[in-house]
Order: sequence, then C-alpha cells, then structure tokens
Amino acid sequence: MTVQTLRSPQALADAGLIDPADLAGLERVAGQYAVAITPAMAELVDAFDPADPIARQFVPSEAELRHVPEESADPIGDAAHSPVEGVVHRYADRVLLKANHACAVYCRFCFRREMVGPTGLRPLKAAQLDAAVGYIAAHPEIWEVIITGGDPFILSPRRLADLMTRLDAVGHVKVVRFHTRVPAVDPGRVTGALVAALKGSSKTVYVALHADHPGELTPAARAACARLVDAGIPMLGQSVLLRGVNDDPATLTALMRAMVETRIKPYYLHHADLAPGTGHFRTSLAEGQVLMKAIRGAVSGLCQPTYVLDIPGGHGKVPVGPGYLHAGEVEDPAGARHVYPPQTR
Repeated sequence: MTVQTLRSPQALADAGLIDPADLAGLERVAGQYAVAITPAMAELVDAFDPADPIARQFVPSEAELRHVPEESADPIGDAAHSPVEGVVHRYADRVLLKANHACAVYCRFCFRREMVGPTGLRPLKAAQLDAAVGYIAAHPEIWEVIITGGDPFILSPRRLADLMTRLDAVGHVKVVRFHTRVPAVDPGRVTGALVAALKGSSKTVYVALHADHPGELTPAARAACARLVDAGIPMLGQSVLLRGVNDDPATLTALMRAMVETRIKPYYLHHADLAPGTGHFRTSLAEGQVLMKAIRGAVSGLCQPTYVLDIPGGHGKVPVGPGYLHAGEVEDPAGARHVYPPQTR
C-alpha cells in the first residue's frame, strides 16, 4: 500500500502503477506538467486495466505531449479578467481568489495545468494577499468570493482561518465558496481544525467538491464530506465530462447518485477545456448533450447537473445542455414532441 504521495514517474513505476518501459516518455510529460497521486487515489488504481478511469485522471500519459492549435495555456481567459494578482473578476457579483497554486493531486486534464505545481505560479505573498482582499473590499458589487487555486484545502487550518478572518471584515461579501478535490483524494486532511477554520466567520460557506468518477467517493471520502455537512457547511458537486472516465450514461448516473447520497448537490458538469495536451479527454458538445438527455427523466432531478462550457478567451460560462423547445413544440424525456400550448377545439 502506498503511504505517501507519488510525485514522479519513477515513484509511479516503483508503486507498480506504470510500466517501467514507459519511464522515458513519462519523464518528458512530467517535465512539462506536475505529477502527484495521493495514497487514497493510488489505492484505487487498477494497474492491470489499461482503461482504468482513476488512472486515466491522474497517471500521466504521453498523449499529453500532443498539442493542437486551438489549445491554450489559459483556455478560459483568466488573465484577461485579473485586475490584481490572485483575483479573477469575470462576473460582476463574484470573484475567484487564487490563494495558492498547488494541489493534492494533479489532474491530467487540468485547465490551469500551466500555472499549478512545483514549476507553476507561487502562492500569494502577504502583500499580494493584502492587495487581493483590498480589491475585493473596494468593490461593493462583490457578493461571493470563490477560493480556488490550486486547491485551497491543502492550506493549513491556520492559513484558512486567516483567509476567513480577512474576508469576514468585508461587509458586502456574504458567501465564501471553496473549490476542492481534497475530501475525495486526501480525506484525512478534512480535520476538525479545518472545519473549524471554515466556520470561524460570519460568512455563509459552501464547499464545491470536484469528483469525476463514482469510485472516488469511497467510504473515507464520504466520511470526510460528512464532517463538513454535519458542521452545517453545504456541499456542491462539480465534474468534468471526460472521455474514458464518465462519458457514458451508467457512469454519469452512478457519479451523480453517489454525490447525492453523500449529501452533495450536483452543480456543474463542465465540458472539458482546451488546455494543452488534453485532446484525448475531450468529447464533442453533441456527445455531451446526448448524455445529458439520457439521464433527464431517467434519473432523479436531484442528480441533474448543469452542463456548461467556458467559452475560450474569457467570454464566460454558459449552459450547453440539450434543447427541448422546437418551434411551437416541446420534447418530453422519451423524445416525443408535443404542441405547446395544447391546441383547443
């Protein structure tokens, strides 16, 4: 059993997660994009299954060296909306606050893969954090602060408490949302001290968990989420539609049901972004719409995320799910069309 995070192709080979014959190619990948697989995720990998959905998310592949012209180091245009270091203000009433740029694991499809990891951007220094919070304080239209990165849950409880104290002093900020993978990929980090840090202010706090396959929601992960929910912190679920991981109705249904069973409301299903070297993960929008239509009606409404696309270039996030209105007709979940409003005699 792996007892520490695996951070190099050699460590993956030593743990039996990759073929040693692949080392040279994967060292080239690791030279460009960070590698980290926690013990919790390494334990789930079936190294004998070339299509293993957990390995596909976290074990590097030489396919990542294949880039296409439409891919971009900043595929959703964060830089165009960053007034100060660490802040992205794309929408009027909310901002992203990127407090750090490290993660517990590094997803092979990450849209910020050029910015995170040991060779990526550095954590905000004290003066930069002061400037970031100062910007938020100077903009009364900001109602929500979304703390992301990197993964904010790898910060110590002391640093998380400091962030909450700083934001607590900004009266017009009412909601603080954390985006994280930690409860699933490193559940032991969700300690009483971490929960207390999130609760130590007057703000309403949400936690959005990123999970892409039902296998990630292990008993330990569900217990970590329960520590948050039982403390009064509501949870949302975010996933990325990934070829070979969750791009079939059965897996997508199992993932959304696993979230709801864990008291997590599915929020967004993201269409995979045009990050460099991630083409082998991307589906078409039409394929995503077919999947969403397949679970509509067949699966509880609690399990329905909104399928969204971040328009490249910083133009924002929009829903791209299937349509049900057709020139005076409405389509039911079985695919039949009905005149609406009904014709009367």
